[in-house]
Amino acid sequence: MNNTNIQSDWKQVSVIASRSLNLVTNDVINAVLLALADEAEAQSETILSENVKDLTVMDKSNPMFDRLLLSKERIAGIAADIRNVASLPSPLGKQLMEIERPNGMRISKITVPFGVVGIIYEARPNVSFDVFSLCLKSGNACVLKGGTDAHNSNLAIVNVIQSVLVKFGLDKNIVTLLPAGREATAELMNAVGFVDVIIPRGGKGLIDFVRDNSRIPVIETGAGICHTYFDEFGDLEKGKRIVFNAKTRRVSVCNTLDCLVIHEKRLADLPALCEKLATKNVIIYADVKAYTFLNGKYPTHLLQKATEESFGIEFLDYKMAVKTVESIKEATDHIAHFSSKHSECIVSENELNINYFDKVVDAACVYTNVSTAFTDGAQFGLGAEIGISTQKLHARGPMALAELCSYKWIVKGEGQVRE
Repeated sequence: MNNTNIQSDWKQVSVIASRSLNLVTNDVINAVLLALADEAEAQSETILSENVKDLTVMDKSNPMFDRLLLSKERIAGIAADIRNVASLPSPLGKQLMEIERPNGMRISKITVPFGVVGIIYEARPNVSFDVFSLCLKSGNACVLKGGTDAHNSNLAIVNVIQSVLVKFGLDKNIVTLLPAGREATAELMNAVGFVDVIIPRGGKGLIDFVRDNSRIPVIETGAGICHTYFDEFGDLEKGKRIVFNAKTRRVSVCNTLDCLVIHEKRLADLPALCEKLATKNVIIYADVKAYTFLNGKYPTHLLQKATEESFGIEFLDYKMAVKTVESIKEATDHIAHFSSKHSECIVSENELNINYFDKVVDAACVYTNVSTAFTDGAQFGLGAEIGISTQKLHARGPMALAELCSYKWIVKGEGQVRE
């Protein structure tokens, strides 16, 4: 693989590329995306051979291994997602507001691209395709800073993307992959005047680092410390399905269940709630009360006594904490203390408790009797996502095309001047 796509002068060329996109029609953008989906599948062997290079230096027991792993099936899924993005309506040029002032001045508020979007992410090469397709559809150039663990995979993917851009006569610098070292991360976070926003995708450590060190505005995404509260009035069958799905569907992603909070009056149902988790070898860290009810009813080698450090952890693994509470207030207090404000769930049939939970819990996504595994742009009907925002400014929850736009005011008149 060559490194011709890594630009030493990436800042200026990215800005130029972003400006060129302002004149590209939505029809051309859709054609590029459809061609990219085809080319991704056609070049799957090349991409997979580079992915193998990355996989060989990562321990299979590392939860990140699953995120790093590509396959023909996953590439086919990525291609399907790209085609789906092409089918979505353009988020650009939408009129959000229209005002005519008494002096005849006409003011419109319309959606526009950010310009240049920087993405810092860990060992998830699919993000390279996802980010590019969403940024292109929303008229943004993107600068990718992937992790060292996935650099060969990312390089192969970006080469494919750039080859398609060139075929359509577009600027290949619409997407730029930075070198894998830390120096490139620092350069991206300090590219004032060249990069409009940075979106970190990864664990809490990465997100905290970017937020604390970036001079560019940051949209926080990804870190998910997710709870499910099994209420005094929870339905056991619903609870069993939700807990198993939220914990085991895919442990390496941010919407995975990390802590089961249970009302003490339902502790007798705890073994049934957790029974199926043993088939996936889920290690449970149970507080004193929960441990008493699980001891002898959950495999001994998978059951441990919780410590204070067992809570507030995004495990990204087949591990789960259990916390016993005496009331819904105690449950929401526990969640408030340890939550990353990503996704929280209540399992209950009591409308008063459900309403209380909805109002009190501060999170981007609050669920009732639904697995937190649904926190995903596609599952929300948004078509795709660039991440899950856990902050409150600009965007919150799944970020799709609309959230990759800003707006500007267009003012027209007939020579009006202000006295």
